[in-house]
Amino acid sequence: MTHDPIKRFRRFARSVTTEVGALDDSFLGRGRSLGAARVLNAIGHGRTDVAELRQYLNLDSGLLSRLLRQLEGEGLITVTPHPTDARARIAALTETGADEFAAYEDISDSRSRDLFDRHPHPQALLDAMDLIASALGRDRIRTEVQDPRAPQALFCLQEYYAELGRRFETGFDVNLSCDPQATDMMAPRGTFLVALSDDMPIGCVGIKGNGGPVAEVKRLWIAPSARGLGLAKRLMQQAEDAARALNITTLRLDTNSALPEALRLYQTTGWTEIPRFNDDPYPDHFFEKHLE
Repeated sequence: MTHDPIKRFRRFARSVTTEVGALDDSFLGRGRSLGAARVLNAIGHGRTDVAELRQYLNLDSGLLSRLLRQLEGEGLITVTPHPTDARARIAALTETGADEFAAYEDISDSRSRDLFDRHPHPQALLDAMDLIASALGRDRIRTEVQDPRAPQALFCLQEYYAELGRRFETGFDVNLSCDPQATDMMAPRGTFLVALSDDMPIGCVGIKGNGGPVAEVKRLWIAPSARGLGLAKRLMQQAEDAARALNITTLRLDTNSALPEALRLYQTTGWTEIPRFNDDPYPDHFFEKHLE
C-alpha cells in the first residue's frame, strides 16, 4: 500500500496545501485568502490585463471578479478600462497594494529559505520541485522570441554549455565551437526562442541565418526537469515556422553521439543525415531539412 502511486500523490498534495497555507483564512498572516493573495501577487509581477490574469491563474471569471472587487475594496488595486481597447480591463497596484505585495514577497522568501535550511539535501529538493512544477504547468509553458544576449536566453545557453561539458568525453569549450554571433540569431537573419514555465526559462533553440535561403538550427536545450514533455519537438516546430517566415527554405544542424535523445528527435521528425558541412570539432552527425 505504501507504494501505491495514487496514495503517494495525494500525500504529496496534502503536504503542499498544508505547507503553503492553502486552507488558511489568513494566508501568511496577512488577513486574506490564498486566492486573493495570488491575484495580488500576479498583478505585482506584471500580469495586469484582466483576461490574461484569469487565464494565467486558471480562475473562473466570476471568482476572479469577486477577488478583484475584494482587493479594490481594500484599496490595494485599481481596475480601469484599457486605454486603447474598450473590451479589456487593466489592474494595477496602488501604493498600499505595492507595500502589501512587498510584504508577501518578503514572507514567502523567508519561508522558502527556512524550508531549504531545514532539509539535508536542498538541491535534491529543488530539483524535485522543478520536475513537479514543469509537469503540473505543462499546458502553460509558453515560448517567446528573445535577444540571445538577454538574461533568460543567456541562462539557457550557459546551462546548455555546462551540460555539453559534462556529457562530452573531451569536455566542451564554446570558444572552440562554431559559436554564432548574437545578431545571426535575431531578425531579419534568424531568431532565438526561449520556453518559459511561469517566467522561468526551461528551454531554448536558435536559428542562425545569413540573410540567404539556408540557415542552421543551433543551441537546442531543454531543462532536465522539462524533458519528456514534448518540449524539444515543439521548439523545433516553432523554429521551422520562424525560418519559413524569414524565407529560409533549408535548415541544417549538427549534433554529437553523446546526445542520443537529440539524434532520435532528428531521425524521427523528417531530418536527413548529410555529410559534414562545417569544421566544428564537436559534432559527428549532420542533418538537413527542406522546408515546404
